[in-house]
Amino acid sequence: MNAISDTVADTLETAARAARAAAAQLARAGRPSKDHALRHAAATMRARQETILAANQADLADSPALSAAFRDRLTLTPARIGAMAEGLEQIAALPDPVGRTLAEWDRPNGLRIRRVAQPLGVIGMIFESRPNVTADAAGLCLKAGSAVILRGGSESARSAAAIRDCVAAGLREAGLPDAAVQMAPTQDRAFVGAMLRAAGLIDLIIPRGGKGLVTRVMEEARVPVLAHAEGLNHTYVHAAADPAMARAVLANAKMRRTGVCGATETLLIDAAIAPALLPLLVSDLCALGCGFRADARARAILPDLPAAAEDDFATEWLAAILNVAVVNGVDEALAHIRRFGSEHTDAIVTADPAAAEAFLSGIDSAVGLWNASTQFCDGGEFGFGAEIGIATGRLHARGPVGLEQLCTYRYRVLGTGQVRP
Repeated sequence: MNAISDTVADTLETAARAARAAAAQLARAGRPSKDHALRHAAATMRARQETILAANQADLADSPALSAAFRDRLTLTPARIGAMAEGLEQIAALPDPVGRTLAEWDRPNGLRIRRVAQPLGVIGMIFESRPNVTADAAGLCLKAGSAVILRGGSESARSAAAIRDCVAAGLREAGLPDAAVQMAPTQDRAFVGAMLRAAGLIDLIIPRGGKGLVTRVMEEARVPVLAHAEGLNHTYVHAAADPAMARAVLANAKMRRTGVCGATETLLIDAAIAPALLPLLVSDLCALGCGFRADARARAILPDLPAAAEDDFATEWLAAILNVAVVNGVDEALAHIRRFGSEHTDAIVTADPAAAEAFLSGIDSAVGLWNASTQFCDGGEFGFGAEIGIATGRLHARGPVGLEQLCTYRYRVLGTGQVRP
């Protein structure tokens, strides 16, 4: 645990109080000004593409020891910058989540009660490697009426700052306060500790990164946390799966981007079809550069597959490595997932609706899919414009966290002079 100096604590308090004042202004801002800020930020991002890429290249040059997965997360390209800008525009096109009437009813005494969505307030976002989180978090928090303090990893500091500057330009253009979206003013690790202890100054902490970061946040936080576990995701190929579909879905789920939290880490395949289909699945993935860790039943079919240690099935590889296990039906697949999974995202490939229903009802995962790649666990793919993370907890929000999940609610009670007897 890093000691927090008075200087770091004061720096955090100054940033948080500025964010609190900005959040109060954002909460009263109408949709037109928020949407204008988002669209101008997107336009600025496109106009400053070369500046952002130069900052990203400097970050990459200073991080030669990163793993391939982390390096992929850190790397920006013109296409990825374009996707960030498009995400901001998609957020602008979504309905304003603030002020929505979530439910309303009348009481026998004539009182009308409304449950109304409202901003969370000040959000602390702690993330690693991915500079695009800067744009996603800034855009979603802005539209949801909350201020955000962003603390990215030191490896992405230049990239994140360049992206935040684009958002700040949008805020100024719309007449909204710069302090609504702030980067941590220091890379001192003690600043993270100060954020985690800032009860009363920060209303919610959202960590987005590896197991070490999330563990630290959960252990040290004195502020409510919206956290996610590892992406120990499974694709289960049921006995009634269409072979061509299974091959296409698994190849995408594992190899589209191996370093994202929605990537499949384990293939489960029914024993009834494994002798015929597993060699095809392995051949497809081998051609894409994938390696394997297989249980004894899979190796009985393909002896050349490397043997899996038990810990392998509990490993989020974030790399071109796939665990393989042969199972007997839905119940055995569910038992494997309960033992090794992280309640993030799991999928079944089958033409049998009853098997699909049994699987989707039996998993505890935040996201379950039928005949689709696990890499669809993404806020943009869900129509949220972007996401601030994937929540795997049991309270408040689960799965991709978008605008609606970044709001809380309060009650408005309308009376005509009622008094309580």
